[in-house]
Amino acid sequence: MKSLKKQRRIQVIALATVALVGATVLIGYAMRDGINYFRSPSQVMEEPPLPSETFRLGGLVEEGSLQRGQGEVVTFSVTDGGATVPVRFAGVLPDLFGENQGMIGTGKYVNGTFEASEILAKHDESYMPKEVTDALKEQGVYRESDS
Repeated sequence: MKSLKKQRRIQVIALATVALVGATVLIGYAMRDGINYFRSPSQVMEEPPLPSETFRLGGLVEEGSLQRGQGEVVTFSVTDGGATVPVRFAGVLPDLFGENQGMIGTGKYVNGTFEASEILAKHDESYMPKEVTDALKEQGVYRESDS
């Protein structure tokens, strides 16, 4: 009788372990494309990511770098004060996007240019994404606004 209870307990523990491992694998598989790491321009220039890696790049749009090309293609540079990364984006930019404004883009670093698939811009006078603020503070460029 005792060996039957012990055997049943071992089976339940083994089944629970297999279910937990299976759930962990499924969650990891589902999130493989959903995790995009943030990098500042200085980090990208110090250690360029692989062309297949999708990540988020943030900083200030460099003044005088915004150029509109054929159709919806836009090129500009993003800086954190320590380094500058050229960006290419094919699409419609947010209304509040502009030079000397904070932005975050999602995309890939290919042949020395960040190929953005999505661009986000700040949404009011005082907001700047936390990652961008932290990267600019690290470079000693960011100044708190007096508003």
